[in-house]
Amino acid sequence: MSEPPLLNAIDASLRNLSLRQRVIAGNIANSETPGYKARDVKAPDFAKLLESTLSPGNGPQIARPQVEITADMAALGARPLQLSNEIILDRDTSETKPDGNNVTLEEQLLKMGNIQAEFATIAGISRKLDSYMKTALGTKRG
Repeated sequence: MSEPPLLNAIDASLRNLSLRQRVIAGNIANSETPGYKARDVKAPDFAKLLESTLSPGNGPQIARPQVEITADMAALGARPLQLSNEIILDRDTSETKPDGNNVTLEEQLLKMGNIQAEFATIAGISRKLDSYMKTALGTKRG
């Protein structure tokens, strides 16, 4: 028996938030490192989650757009990122220091606050789901 899709979504979201917290902490730790570029984590892929809940061939076919560097783009200086699949360069930065570092502590601390709020929300959903499951099974007391 497989887990309910909601449990899979909660698990994926918590893993994403955990990785994002580590990446943002790394940004904060490198806020004074010359040339360091802020990083972030890709948001969970809703299309992949949707595909995992649908039977193969029974639902819409959804694909994430991919950008491939063409010869013309490369001639203009475009280069593919050398990061992992989940960790990306943060495009939402407000300034770059003269040494090339673009980490702003205020932005990173705001992101940490958002991560904490999202974690609390997902933990609340998880507790509520657990409560519903216990009620459905007749094992909830009080």
